[in-house]
Amino acid sequence: MTKHLRLSALLAGLLLAISAVAAPVLTDRLPLDPNVKIGKLDNGLTYYIQKNAKPAQRVELRLVVNAGAVQEDDDQRGMAHLLEHMAFNGSTHFKKHELIAYLRSIGVRFGPDLNASTGFDMTMYMLPIPTDKPGNLEQGMTVLEDWAHGLTLTDKDIDDERQIVLEEKRLRSGYAQRSLAAILPKLANGSRYQDRLPIGTEDSILHAKADAVRRFYADWYRPDLMAVIIVGDIDPVEAENMVKRHFSGLKMPPKPRPHIAYQLPPLGAPDALAFLDQEAPANNVQLVYSTFGRQPGQTVGDLRDALVRRMFSQLMAMRLGRLTQIAEPPFVAGTAGESPIPFGLHQYSFSASATVGKAGVNAAIDTLVQENARARQFGFSPYDLDVAKRNLLGSYDFAVKSRATRDSAAIPGEFIRHFRTGGAMPGVDIEAGYARDLVPTITLDEVNAYAKTIIPATAPKLVLYTAHTNSVAAGQAAPTGADLLARVDTASKLPVAKLEEKALPANLMSYKPDPGSITAQVEDKVTGVTTLTLSNGVKALLKPTDFSKDMVQMLAVRPGGRYAYSDAEKSAVRFASDVQKAMGVGSYSPSDLQRVLAGKGLAYNAALGPYNDTLSGNSRSGDLEAVLQMNYLTITNPRRDENLFRSFVTRGAEAVRNRSASPEARFAEARTRTVYGDHPLLELPPRPEDFEKINLDRSQNLLRARLSSARGMTFIFVGDFEIEAIKPLLATYVATLPVGDVSLAYKDPGIRQVPGVVRREVKAGLEKKSTVIVDFGGDMTYSYPDSWSLGMLNDVLNLRITDELREQQKLIYSGGSSVRYEKIPSGRYGATIVLPTTPDKVTKVEAALWGEIEKLQTDGPQADDLNKVKQARLQTYRRALRENGYWMNYLRLNVLEGLDPHEILNIAKRINGVTADDVKAAARRYLDRKNYVEMVLLPEDGAVAAVGKPD
Repeated sequence: MTKHLRLSALLAGLLLAISAVAAPVLTDRLPLDPNVKIGKLDNGLTYYIQKNAKPAQRVELRLVVNAGAVQEDDDQRGMAHLLEHMAFNGSTHFKKHELIAYLRSIGVRFGPDLNASTGFDMTMYMLPIPTDKPGNLEQGMTVLEDWAHGLTLTDKDIDDERQIVLEEKRLRSGYAQRSLAAILPKLANGSRYQDRLPIGTEDSILHAKADAVRRFYADWYRPDLMAVIIVGDIDPVEAENMVKRHFSGLKMPPKPRPHIAYQLPPLGAPDALAFLDQEAPANNVQLVYSTFGRQPGQTVGDLRDALVRRMFSQLMAMRLGRLTQIAEPPFVAGTAGESPIPFGLHQYSFSASATVGKAGVNAAIDTLVQENARARQFGFSPYDLDVAKRNLLGSYDFAVKSRATRDSAAIPGEFIRHFRTGGAMPGVDIEAGYARDLVPTITLDEVNAYAKTIIPATAPKLVLYTAHTNSVAAGQAAPTGADLLARVDTASKLPVAKLEEKALPANLMSYKPDPGSITAQVEDKVTGVTTLTLSNGVKALLKPTDFSKDMVQMLAVRPGGRYAYSDAEKSAVRFASDVQKAMGVGSYSPSDLQRVLAGKGLAYNAALGPYNDTLSGNSRSGDLEAVLQMNYLTITNPRRDENLFRSFVTRGAEAVRNRSASPEARFAEARTRTVYGDHPLLELPPRPEDFEKINLDRSQNLLRARLSSARGMTFIFVGDFEIEAIKPLLATYVATLPVGDVSLAYKDPGIRQVPGVVRREVKAGLEKKSTVIVDFGGDMTYSYPDSWSLGMLNDVLNLRITDELREQQKLIYSGGSSVRYEKIPSGRYGATIVLPTTPDKVTKVEAALWGEIEKLQTDGPQADDLNKVKQARLQTYRRALRENGYWMNYLRLNVLEGLDPHEILNIAKRINGVTADDVKAAARRYLDRKNYVEMVLLPEDGAVAAVGKPD
């Protein structure tokens, strides 16, 4: 043996030894994430602290209470939720209304920022705090402390809040709530959860004693059931000291009530429910095969088992997804797999569900049962397992690379899970390291064995079918529960065969075009944007950033869009982009693309907007070439597939067939027609016949007439890339795109809001609820500075709606205003105010709204209100400057509207420059009492809170 060979053998042996030593030991416990500081005070309160730099000068606070609706006594139904409302209505350090006023003054918005939620098992409070001013964070911790043990809970304040909670309940009422109420007892299977919907009952909301609220607070808001979470731009030591200062004084009750982890009993005898409702927008069937408990993972072996489960879920999703792409699909969409049950601790189920389509519920049941049986008997192919592995490892790779630029708001969820359920929390770096070692060792036999374990061989025990009453064919009876169970039994006896899967190429393109060139390059040092001109005349704007690691966004735009076509082509062009997407590109169907692109974090879409042609995508930094290849193939080699086209038509028609069953959908369409005078070019929500009339050749030819050419396109790239690295890709895949002649003009279809005052009532729906919508709109000469006055008016009006209509008069639970100020296709403005309420309060809501508008038009905004909305905008702007999407939008406006790209750096000046007189003038100009459309939704005549038909 030569010296070189001996050395090679020695090195190989050494590497093998190191590898053997480094191999994960499955019985080892997973370590705790070293980036997280976890502690527990002497009184039992748990805290989680993590320093995170994005966004700067901002900290996310959470207070988590391990108690929810299931802890309520019989006289406390809905009181956990009402108590959550009371957290904003008076406490030790903040009198009623003072808390929201203070938080607004530092730029925290009520709703988008400050919020809370109550579930079956948990209550959670969210509070983001800007730390640009000394003392803000200390006050934020004081807020959490008050929530934990300082709420005043007076009888009057509780009584005042009842109407707001009742409005929230009524806002949620409708088909979704009725179907949930019918299904919940079946899913809860006799457990306590079946009559503990967090919203409560109308009777309990109105009549439960105030002492019931205070008793819930005393029993369950206690330190051993609480966690404080602090994530953001902060020193962890300082944060820990704050926790100790604010929460060490919490006391446990002298005799704490036992905190019971309520469990679901296992499913017993076969059971079924058929629930038909005349407002059901879709028909769905779910087969629950089993429910079971599983303790959270602690060891490396547990993590390996979880990776097997994740791959199994991917494989089932791919298999069912392919079935929706055959010419006559058995359902519109289908899923199958293991998932956590939305109540109870450590509770899971294996289920399969489908949105029922043209083929009907029996076909959906047959397919779900057969595919589960196929997976159980024959497992999956090695090709699909490879896809699942690449996707899984790709997601870990991205998580590691992007960890440094994760937004703080995305982090607390993992801590909440850990607090409530326990188990391991190694953090993404450690977990990804284990996954890289473990995933390659997982075999197809193991995944197939898991399929046998998780999918029971016996028939499912619970079948849930929810559908529209007219889904039953004329002359036929609606299926009963017994019918559904019989169909499942029949389907379980149908034979299944092993599927043969084909291998696909590893790369999207087997060739590269001969590259073009870059003919000009100009850098704007102020914005950091580089403009390239390519040899085919196409331009590219490049904005490298470090805002989101390992992520790049792409957008290409130009004037055009659907209205660029003749009016006669309106119907044919409407679905053209979606039809093409449904058929794939080159030689690849959408399911083929899913496999070829496995492991790449990639999204791409080519679309015709109303006034623009748009090519968009995003990817991980290393996968940008794949996005550009997708773009190249979409323009140069679109795919035609009759079967996939027929599948698109069938699924599209079925997806909208019962859309008009929703009263909100009927009201929305009536509003659109009324506001725009039933203009013939309006794009109204599609109907089944709209899909059924699509002509494939005509649709594809119309799309090709524009998207076969990149002439006039400007490509914008924002994200984590290097200019010198991207230039060769642009030369290869963008400079080589064809640039045939296409029109580059905006076409104005002449759709305008009707002039004058129009008020119309629409009767739709079975529930006792209404909505008032007021639309203002008209033409104007576009002026970018004027847009800021309108925007600030909108913010002030939203503040007034919350303060007056909700907090003072108790007329609404939610509602607000939105505005638009447009340059394309012509200068015009719009303001829309949406106020959900109840029929008996419509007149009061109208009067209150007009009263607030009149105050703004006569007196302008109060100085305090204007300052609050400015602070909120400034906080949002400071965060947005470090977001790729914000820069992308401004560069888009630069391309399409000629907006000076330097404006993005002047926003703070624009915000601070708006005066009270500017807002008052905007109120007079844009909220014109002589030019608006008011729509009012009312229940149908004789409607009651209808209950669907269960069996």
